[in-house]
Amino acid sequence: MAESTIQQQQSLAGWDKPELDLSGAEWQSSSRGLGDVQIAFVEGFIAMRNSGRPEGPSLIFTPAEWGAFVCGAREGEFDLT
Repeated sequence: MAESTIQQQQSLAGWDKPELDLSGAEWQSSSRGLGDVQIAFVEGFIAMRNSGRPEGPSLIFTPAEWGAFVCGAREGEFDLT
């Protein structure tokens, strides 16, 4: 096994989120369908993926993490301008 893979597995040792089966997830885009990300609600968690690379990795959020992200976005916390 490659050293980087071993390091990645070790860094996830304290990971408290389950391995979710996203194969049947119902992915949602923005209301206009033009967003670069998609989200899905699976087993009490929120998954987010890049719609341009749906086969790539997904980020998994707890409801509290997702709520903090949405509140921050609404307040402009992530605006680049």
